Amino acid sequence: MRLGIFGGTFDPPHVGHTLAASDAFEHLALDHLVLVPTATQPLKASRVTASAADRLAMVRLTAGNDPRLETDSVEVDREGLSYTVDTLAEFARRFPSAEMFLLVGADVLSTFRQWRHPQTILELATLAVLRRADSEGAVVEMDAELARRAAFIPTRRIDVSSTEIRDRVRTGRSIHGFVTDTVAEYIGAHRLYR
Repeated sequence: MRLGIFGGTFDPPHVGHTLAASDAFEHLALDHLVLVPTATQPLKASRVTASAADRLAMVRLTAGNDPRLETDSVEVDREGLSYTVDTLAEFARRFPSAEMFLLVGADVLSTFRQWRHPQTILELATLAVLRRADSEGAVVEMDAELARRAAFIPTRRIDVSSTEIRDRVRTGRSIHGFVTDTVAEYIGAHRLYR
């Protein structure tokens, strides 16, 4: 089984996430792609604004009925800081014969060596680097081992970010088209990002 794991803060999840997931699913010929919202990401701990429960609910709504996407609450259930190495170890325990791919944006490559146990991460999964047309520079900054052990996935440039969506909500502007309708309704009903 080829298993993709796409973790992130997802604060909130948006169309850029789903399009990147779709590109990865097809490019890597995955059997399953799991979206894993963090409880608290160590390198972004001060920037999360929706609760882990709200972000998990929004990821579930984003995955919706798409048969390619699943949502897993492993990091939210674990609570505390979310370390990728712990999550990969859990998926390796659950699916011992799976070939795992960890989806990451090219922008995180510069901080990868700051993650907890980066070498173990590389032993557990192939880094599947989502590379937009404008991210060539990030690849150049990779060390040789990381470049050798990574799979590069071409993905389209989607100029949308969770930060922009939060700002739009805060200033009363529409987020239609940025997130799924169900996520927009959830944000409104729960008065998130205000």
